[in-house]
Amino acid sequence: MRSAGRLRKPPEQKVAVVIPAKNEAARITATIRATAALPRVDLVLVVDDGSADSTQKIAREAGAVVVRHPHNRGKAAAMETGAAIVAMRDAEGVPPRALLFLDADLGDSAANAAPLIAPVLAGQQDLTIAVLPPQAGAGGHGFVVNLARRAISRVTGWTPKAPLSGIRCLTREAYEAATPLAHGWGVETAMTIDLARAGFRIAEIPCDLRHRATGKDLRGQMHRASQYRDVLLAVSARGVRLAVTGKKHPAHRPAPKPDGSSPAGATAPAAPTGPGGTGVPAAGAETAHKP
Repeated sequence: MRSAGRLRKPPEQKVAVVIPAKNEAARITATIRATAALPRVDLVLVVDDGSADSTQKIAREAGAVVVRHPHNRGKAAAMETGAAIVAMRDAEGVPPRALLFLDADLGDSAANAAPLIAPVLAGQQDLTIAVLPPQAGAGGHGFVVNLARRAISRVTGWTPKAPLSGIRCLTREAYEAATPLAHGWGVETAMTIDLARAGFRIAEIPCDLRHRATGKDLRGQMHRASQYRDVLLAVSARGVRLAVTGKKHPAHRPAPKPDGSSPAGATAPAAPTGPGGTGVPAAGAETAHKP
């Protein structure tokens, strides 16, 4: 008979992996299998965003839960669909799953996303962002990265290394605070700005992840043009239109919270957050966010 004074161990928080995918039949199996082995992951969800190949079929055969958009709706929409399905699968009385967003083309290297998980589950960070090593074949000139980096720095006082990294883990509370997500390729920059302004704790963590780099051909140039457009739209919508000019704009001041206090996180400098990580643990963030 169980002792009356013995307390039942609280349920362990789990992690759901959300993988937006379009035409990734060649790599999705390796990505899913590597992801399934990550600590505390109990759900791998692939959002097939209008693929013309067999991504959906192969992902399901590899063991993932698959939901499909009949036509391409963009990365942000795929992320929102995935998070909504995860919420539907979270059980009552159990902590909501943390969300780990991964790129579909990581292949076996997806197993190296593990360092993103522990700080979030331990309540040390609300959002962790992967910093990838240099990728073979990358052909960009840094225009989009610099735009995103300057915008985030203008708002937060923190200059990230990987402002466009879509490989990130966050709490359900942080995700909800970032919704609705910005359109298309502006989603990561907008999420970082919104969460920093709201006082959530953010850290960048080096991860040895490898994906298919965007080259220098016409297709690569068109992709980067789309990225630049979406990031610029996301930044402008947040009142950071002058971020790249070096001028200050009154809209950069975060709005007061409902209780009248000033939100933490918008202007905090970067600070160490643990082995290998840098982040923006804003003054007062511990009270602004309940892990």
